[in-house]
Amino acid sequence: MTKMASSAITSKKVARRAATPVAGAIAGIIFAVLFTVSMTILRQTVGDAAHDTGAWLSGDTGLFKFALALVPFAGLAFLWFIAVARERLGRFEDQFFSTVFIGSGLLFLAMVFAAAATAGAIVAAAANDPAGFASSTTYTYARQAVTQILAVYALRMAAIFQLSQASLWVRTRVMPRWMALITVIVALVLLFVFTQSFWVVLVFPAWVLLVSVYILVETLRGRPASVESGTPVGTAS
Repeated sequence: MTKMASSAITSKKVARRAATPVAGAIAGIIFAVLFTVSMTILRQTVGDAAHDTGAWLSGDTGLFKFALALVPFAGLAFLWFIAVARERLGRFEDQFFSTVFIGSGLLFLAMVFAAAATAGAIVAAAANDPAGFASSTTYTYARQAVTQILAVYALRMAAIFQLSQASLWVRTRVMPRWMALITVIVALVLLFVFTQSFWVVLVFPAWVLLVSVYILVETLRGRPASVESGTPVGTAS
């Protein structure tokens, strides 16, 4: 292989590695924005679970359906965020923590999809008789199922996702320790605070947004994480 060809291959690898953090950061930002917008619309439309009478089913549910339509796109962005986050670890990836990291991330996403599908089923079932369906035990069951999946089980998986991510950051030093500390604190809050409030769900996308913006800013400054050298992001070599 000639020196010129070898140089071209090396340049392509460097370009791909430089683009990977940017792609992951953008995907994380897209997820955070879409997920937050979707959850906010759903919460404003439906209201609090404890005082929900189902009256919203008698009105225009177009905005509600739009919010549900955003969920799959948010999910795709989150999958990309997971893939890029794993790729950043490179050959220093810890199989144990990575298994927990990937598994909890996928479970979180599956639960979000399940909750969104159940919410969509509520609208579909109420299409013919909104008032009658809203007063039925089926609606109560479905409404509580959505709240339980999102505010309880999905949040616990999000917390485990964060804890495993923080552990990997500390081991590989691809992120600064203060970011890992913030992640652990947020994860413990999500893990042990029991509430059915929809707003607590937004803590996780806020964390993803923080991490993504930090990675994007550091990468654009020309200071990407170097796993091979063991240098944290934003630390001068």
